[in-house]
Amino acid sequence: MARKKSTLDTRPEEKKVFISEADQFLFAQGTHYDIYKKLGAHPSEEGGKKGYFFGVWAPNAAEIYVIGEFNGWDETVNPMKKLGDGGIWGLFIPGVERNQMYKFLVITAAGEKLYKADPFANYAEMRPGNASKTTDLSDFKWGDAPWLEKRSQKDMKKEPMAVYECHIGSWMKHPDGTEDGFYNYREFADRACDYVKEMGYTHIELMGVAEYPFDGSWGYQVTGYYAPTSRHGEPADFMYLVNKFHKAGIGVILDWVPAHFATDAHGLGRFDGQCIFEHPDPRLGEHPDWGTKIFNYGKTEVKNFLIANALFWLKEYHVDGIRVDAVASMLYLDYGKQEGQWLPNIYGGNKNLEAIEFFKHLNSVLRGTYPGFLTIAEESTAWPMVTGSIDDGGLGFSFKWNMGWMHDFCEYMKLDPYFRKNNHYGMTFAMTYNSSESYILPLSHDEVVHLKCSMVNKMPGYQVDKYANLRNGYTFMFGHNGKKLLFMGQDFGQEREWSEARELDWYLLGEPLNKGLQEYVKELLHIYRKYPCMWENDADWSGFEWMNADDCDRSTYSFIRKCESDKKRLLFIINMTPMKWEKYWVGVPAKKKYKLLLNSVEERFGGSGEKVPAEITAKKEECCFKEYSIVLDLPPYSALIYAF
Repeated sequence: MARKKSTLDTRPEEKKVFISEADQFLFAQGTHYDIYKKLGAHPSEEGGKKGYFFGVWAPNAAEIYVIGEFNGWDETVNPMKKLGDGGIWGLFIPGVERNQMYKFLVITAAGEKLYKADPFANYAEMRPGNASKTTDLSDFKWGDAPWLEKRSQKDMKKEPMAVYECHIGSWMKHPDGTEDGFYNYREFADRACDYVKEMGYTHIELMGVAEYPFDGSWGYQVTGYYAPTSRHGEPADFMYLVNKFHKAGIGVILDWVPAHFATDAHGLGRFDGQCIFEHPDPRLGEHPDWGTKIFNYGKTEVKNFLIANALFWLKEYHVDGIRVDAVASMLYLDYGKQEGQWLPNIYGGNKNLEAIEFFKHLNSVLRGTYPGFLTIAEESTAWPMVTGSIDDGGLGFSFKWNMGWMHDFCEYMKLDPYFRKNNHYGMTFAMTYNSSESYILPLSHDEVVHLKCSMVNKMPGYQVDKYANLRNGYTFMFGHNGKKLLFMGQDFGQEREWSEARELDWYLLGEPLNKGLQEYVKELLHIYRKYPCMWENDADWSGFEWMNADDCDRSTYSFIRKCESDKKRLLFIINMTPMKWEKYWVGVPAKKKYKLLLNSVEERFGGSGEKVPAEITAKKEECCFKEYSIVLDLPPYSALIYAF
């Protein structure tokens, strides 16, 4: 019977963590969305003694012991108790303190000893060590309530969204001379927040936050799904980071990797001697190309582990969204596999029916309960209705990365201008399918590694031409329908390919072309955020209209962005050649004054300094099937934005 607290009893009530039959039932059903509060290691109190409660799911284990610093790593002193038929084990150990290392010693049915990190651990030993560490997530003082309130009321499809994709470990190295040179989460936040805010980004997207053993995986081969990597500090330090960005008005998105996990011995693979997280059949449970294991999406406990994990980052760390990595690899059973390396579904097809249902379950819980939370799919195929409503058969994501646009854009921009006329419609094609999904236009880390060159070095010509081309390309990107994403360094013209082992080449900002490009991207970002026509109607034609999509011979594009609620529209004119087009006619929709907002050839941006009219009044002369037109001399490699 529970102890009744008398009016004279001044002892604080025990904060006891325990796993009930209801906890076990809900987890087995796949619907215990707070299971991370029970499994793992949590501060607890029993019989007036403080310590930690340990919980783990290992249905096939014969025995399990908690071993750690608190018991001298003794393999016999702290045996866990199996709590029911669902395979959950639990144990309270008095005297365990914060920041102590531990593991689970799992004795398999065959008598094998497995030394496993805690799948639900909230903190981990710094690599190359791989033990879990005790911590407490409850004592951080948050100050972002106003941000969270506003977030809950926003429809991000109708809001500006310009994302700064960032890898913390290589954004900037610490000058302390240590081998890794890692900034703490707090130090990074203090520096990066100012940069992101000054530039005008709305969100930062962080690569590789969940704990992972190998630096070269960039965080995409995870071992600790519930722990921010210890490379940059403790959980409270990461909370500080999120809180800092929120108070500055910047959202935080995390890369999230449910597609596969690392095979390291201390990780999830063969956790209790059998495949409980991964599918036991290698044709379903392994990625041959990546050397990783695939989650068993048809297993209720595995689905619970992953969905609760997304909720964990949302509720415990206040993050604003997840970018779900490698969605296509989950949707297709034959992804990256040869004949004989995969099994068809029950209908004989290559669709992963269990993964489809997983995504619908995930998005219904996340977005149904927290409508302001973003789920973003990195999906590289033409899978239908990725962002469509679940009720209509869609997967229910908030946004999808437009990988098709990214490919077409990069392929076009790499071309010598002489050949662009033959590939003109590569740049217009994405608008033909724009209304099929809610898109983000990404120029991500994947495009600046593995001999693909940095963005500026993809561009043709001499150095000055490369920067002129890139200014034009970014202008086209920001004018095009869809939210925006730029990987770090590409906004100032990082010239080397990205490497996780070194910091960005910040010294380049001492060069006029690089500083000019940075200022230009800043201008683009501020224009983008200021004018609702740039983002209110991203997913349909009501927000976009071609003025001339067919000027192949001169490789020049003109279009307008518009919205119903704001009379202020923007006209984009982009000359993708080193030729000057004199008396260039542009059809326009109205007889108005067109006022210059941005000119990419200004000297302050690294351009030629050639002048263009600051204001042009349209005349009633038909051009390109438009009733009105303007005429101007269009400088080489010029991108112009006019407001009207």
